[in-house]
Amino acid sequence: MTDIQPAQPERHAVLVRVPLSVRWRDLDAFNHVNNSQFLGYLEEARLRWMIALPGQWMDDHVAPVVAAAHLNYRRPIEWPAEIVVELFVERLGTTSVTIGHRIASTDGDALHCDGNVVMVWIDKRSGRPSPLPDVVRESCSPA
Repeated sequence: MTDIQPAQPERHAVLVRVPLSVRWRDLDAFNHVNNSQFLGYLEEARLRWMIALPGQWMDDHVAPVVAAAHLNYRRPIEWPAEIVVELFVERLGTTSVTIGHRIASTDGDALHCDGNVVMVWIDKRSGRPSPLPDVVRESCSPA
């Protein structure tokens, strides 16, 4: 992990900001949040965003999968802590969306992690990419 602060990202429209409490069980032997828990925090934020969409983003035939995850660990998270996970759209494709993320302290003074996750919608039967559901595309498009 590094305390190097990245350049400020381009300002993208925020999809969701999710406050979370760090749990004791999230810690590793060094008494800070284990790197694998960061993926769990991101998953929780993505699910909260998707279930709040005003329509169907998944059905019996089409569902999203994580195709890639990129995390830059910037600063350890210690317990107890309150954090916020912020998601924003970096790229909108035909069958995928690249969701940028930041995990920070609730006051914004500490950036713990940034990066992105590529979500691809697939046809469950064939495993092939499928067009993004309209509700996802509309949610990700600039107003």
